[in-house]
Amino acid sequence: MEIDLPQIALFASALIVTGCVSGFLAGLLGVGGGIIVVPILYLLFPALGVAEEVRMHIAVGTSLATVIPNAVTSSRAHLRRGSFDVELFRKLAPPIFLGVVAGIVFGGKSSGRVLIFIFACIALLVAFYMGFRRDTWVIRVDLKTSALWRVPVAFFIGWFSVLMGIGGGTLSVPLFNLFNVDMRRAVGTGAAIGLIVGIPGLAGFITTGWGNPLLPPFSLGYCSLIGLVLIVPSSMLTVKYGVNIANSIRPALLRTTFACFLLLTSIKMFFSAFGY
Repeated sequence: MEIDLPQIALFASALIVTGCVSGFLAGLLGVGGGIIVVPILYLLFPALGVAEEVRMHIAVGTSLATVIPNAVTSSRAHLRRGSFDVELFRKLAPPIFLGVVAGIVFGGKSSGRVLIFIFACIALLVAFYMGFRRDTWVIRVDLKTSALWRVPVAFFIGWFSVLMGIGGGTLSVPLFNLFNVDMRRAVGTGAAIGLIVGIPGLAGFITTGWGNPLLPPFSLGYCSLIGLVLIVPSSMLTVKYGVNIANSIRPALLRTTFACFLLLTSIKMFFSAFGY
C-alpha cells in the first residue's frame, strides 16, 4: 500500500506525541510507557501496511525497545528522590528475568490475537484493583524476606510484562501496593524493573521475528526502527515532568489516575481482540 506525504507526516506526528505521553506516564506511574505505546502502535501500523499476523508482535517488540531508555531515565530520577527501593529491586531481579525468558518463548509461538487478549485481560484486572483497592487489602508479608511469595510474584511480573510489551511497573506497582509497599517507592522501583524486562525482551522479540517475510521495511525482527527512532527521543524529554508530579500529589490520586487510564486501554484492546 502506498503512503502519501500527508499520511507519513500524520503518522510521524502521532508517534512523536505517543513518545511524549509514554515518557510522561513512565515518570508519573512507573509503567515504562509501554502500556500506551502498544495499543497506539497497534492502531497506527495499518497506515504502513503492516500485516495483521505480525502487527501485535511488532507493537510489543517496539514498545520493549522504547521501555529501556525510559526505565533508565525514570529510575535514576526516582533514585535521586529516594523513592527507589534498591534492596527490593535486587532481590526481585533474578525471578523477574526468568519470567521474562519464559514469556519470550511463549510469545514467539503465540498469535497476535492471543497477545492482544492477554494485554486486555491483565490491564483490566489491574485497573479494577487499583480503582477499587482499599487500604485493608494488604498481604502483610515482606517481599524482601519471603522468597515463598517473592519468587512467584516476580516471575508473574516478568512473564506477563514481556508479553504485553510493558516495562513492569503496570504489574509491579499494584502488586507492591498489595504487599504494603509505599506507593511512591512502588512507582520508583517499578520504573527500574523496565530494564530487566526491556533488554532481554527486546532481544527475544528481535530473534523470534528475524527473517519473517511479513515484516515491514526498516524492521529488526519484531521491532520497528521507525517507531523506535521517533518515540524514544520524545519520550525522554517528558519523563522528568512525570517524576516531579508523582512526588508531589497524593498517592490515592495517583492510583485513580493509573486505574482510569488502564481501564480505557483495556476496553479498546478487547474490541481489537474480537475484530472490532
